[in-house]
Amino acid sequence: MRIVFMGTPRVAALSLERLVHSPHTVAGIVTQPDRPVGRGQKPAPSPVRSVAEKHGAPVLAPEKIRDPAFLTALTAWSPDIIVVVAYGRILPRQILELAPHGCLNVHYSLLPKYRGAAPVAWAVVNGEEKSGVTTMQLVEKMDAGSILLQREIAVSADETTASLQEKLAPIGADLLLETLAAIADGTVAPKSQDEASATYAPMIKKEDGKIDWSLPAAAIERRVRGFTPWPSAYTQFQGTLLKIHRARVVEGESGAPGEVVRASRSDLWVATGNGALALDEVQLENRKRVSAAEFLNGSRIEKGARLGAA
Repeated sequence: MRIVFMGTPRVAALSLERLVHSPHTVAGIVTQPDRPVGRGQKPAPSPVRSVAEKHGAPVLAPEKIRDPAFLTALTAWSPDIIVVVAYGRILPRQILELAPHGCLNVHYSLLPKYRGAAPVAWAVVNGEEKSGVTTMQLVEKMDAGSILLQREIAVSADETTASLQEKLAPIGADLLLETLAAIADGTVAPKSQDEASATYAPMIKKEDGKIDWSLPAAAIERRVRGFTPWPSAYTQFQGTLLKIHRARVVEGESGAPGEVVRASRSDLWVATGNGALALDEVQLENRKRVSAAEFLNGSRIEKGARLGAA
């Protein structure tokens, strides 16, 4: 089929790379405009644009998705189907209905669970034992279109958002090609979603990473993993931001939420609303990431100190 691909981050770039090497024709690629990155804040192309340029494919990167000039150019590509993988914008009806086969989306959850912008992160935060990838038809209501195919995988006990996304990305690329083949030969069987079972995964905000020490230790530990790599789980230590990169639930100590209940050798334990959390890797603002032992050697922190106070 003749395909227009819309996507932006690395996970989308992997699917595009596979698509370029498939029997299908990639007529054009749409991605987000170059954005400032790093300390120098220099504009950099999206991973999808980088793949497109490597293969010499035509690219559009509109600031406004409803720009008439963009819509005209998109129409001129004459796609049989539009493939959308983590593009980052809600598509208007004019685009949803532009191609004969509509818009096909690769979504990184087992729909109808976790509709929305951050399904992988919230699956980790909420302690899901399984995740997966769904291909679906895009409709105007967010992530509510008919399911085409799904693949399920187990979520390990130490999974982070980064590690789970790494596992799901190649599965999504495989499922995309399998779905396109089924559409092309007419064997695909769309299945309506159960609206009563729908849950939502809103976009992650920086403030989501702020640790509420009154939560149970297990819930905080999941948030540490779920907010890796961004925005990281963080708290305050002596008026300075302290990121928690790795933590584990421990037993045997108790105290007020946020109270340091053990600070010796390599043990930095903090009380929570239920149980205690061992902080194994931390990072003070503008410092490097270190182990608990290194942090204890370089910081004046004793049993009874409090984390979380401004």
